[in-house]
Amino acid sequence: MLLEAISQLSTLQLVVIIFSLVLAFAFEFVNGFHDAANAVATVIYTRSMRPNVAVAWSDFFNFLGTMLGGIGVAFAIVHLLPLELLVKMNSGAGLVMVLSLLGAAILWNVGTWSLGIPASSSHTLIGSIIGVGIAHSLYTYGDALHGVNYGKVWDIGLSLLFSPLIGFFLSGALLILLKFLRPGKSLHQSPEKGARPPGWIRGTLILTCTGVSFAHGSNDGQKGMGLVMLILVGLMPMQFALNMGLGSGGIEVRQSAQELHHVLVAQIPAQEEIGMRPVALTEQEVEVDNLLRSVERVSRAIGSKDTFSELPSDQRWHLRVSVYELDRQLSKFLKTTPGLLKEDRAALISAKSRLRNTIEYVPTWVVLMVALCLGIGTMIGWKRVVVTVGEKIGKAHLTYGQGATAELVAMTMIGLADIGGLPVSTTHVLSSGVAGTMWANKSGVNRSTVRNIILAWVLTLPVSMLISGGLFFLGRWLIA
Repeated sequence: MLLEAISQLSTLQLVVIIFSLVLAFAFEFVNGFHDAANAVATVIYTRSMRPNVAVAWSDFFNFLGTMLGGIGVAFAIVHLLPLELLVKMNSGAGLVMVLSLLGAAILWNVGTWSLGIPASSSHTLIGSIIGVGIAHSLYTYGDALHGVNYGKVWDIGLSLLFSPLIGFFLSGALLILLKFLRPGKSLHQSPEKGARPPGWIRGTLILTCTGVSFAHGSNDGQKGMGLVMLILVGLMPMQFALNMGLGSGGIEVRQSAQELHHVLVAQIPAQEEIGMRPVALTEQEVEVDNLLRSVERVSRAIGSKDTFSELPSDQRWHLRVSVYELDRQLSKFLKTTPGLLKEDRAALISAKSRLRNTIEYVPTWVVLMVALCLGIGTMIGWKRVVVTVGEKIGKAHLTYGQGATAELVAMTMIGLADIGGLPVSTTHVLSSGVAGTMWANKSGVNRSTVRNIILAWVLTLPVSMLISGGLFFLGRWLIA
């Protein structure tokens, strides 16, 4: 499908898309040495693994996490921008949007990395997307209401805001519990120079490093996938608007629409006289009516076609829009209608999931490229951030107990966020976890380092928004 899509592009379009993809993969490369380095900090500073071995180990599991981690977080990123904005991305304005958000994300990530500050690539990417969305809305409509999916921003914002706080307190509490259950100097005092941890502690630390690496690859790798899909769907909508790899996609859409119609019609009480409707519909009946209209639009959009390749290019985007709108309505209906029969709810969820698979997908070559960029980045630039996490957050050397508890909490939180399809910051969760263990251990924290981390936590989102918005206005001025 990729070669077919490329053959349909002009030389200029091909150059633009290649340049945009190079920037997207460059962001994921930077993410590798900026964020993934956190996973190896504890095993290196507790001497559980040698630095080169630890980095290679983490690199492999970052790669594995990206390959196996799913796509829920990826499309949480894509859906930050409204659908009507995505369709305009194959224009000059769309190109400026892509280059602005990528440029802002890379600039801020490289800048904070050069200072050794463990800032969040998640905050940076999301802030950059929000910034160009708002800037485009201001430029086009004169207000900031049309440029961003604010419901999705709210959900993601809460996860980014509270995850470091939860990481701090959970890691501190877990360390206190560990000190109660397993007291002793070997766990809770800084190791002597050159000392190696006991075998069971070393195994635990390697296990948590593995878990954090895998979870980071899954969560942050999906952010890279989302960024690439944002570019492909926006700049090549006719080729990537639908999952062309589904051999019988048209049949799947038609069958799902028929199942939805059957279940939804049953939600409207039968009338005494055929064809008669009550003067005033209930709120649920109005919602069901709207859903039935959306189902009909999807049915008309696919028509009698059995595969997506049979659809004319312009109709592929129309089908994507119709499926997306139906999916959004169904999500709301399932949340706000608790009285559904169990079998009806299961049927709606099943049909909804199959429809979503037609528009939410990531080609294998995208997954592989993101995994490679993340892995290579981890191997190259890990040391600056590792030194900060291992040496500069606390006033004392990291203990075995601190390393294990901080990484256990980070691994669990990132894994749960991945399952829930929410992007969280590996950097902030682990850094705050280390700070929490320093506080709980009464080791003392390095105020200047913690202050810099908090400043990066607070400033990354608004600064990346300002940079991407500023680059967007500059770009529009240059092409005007």
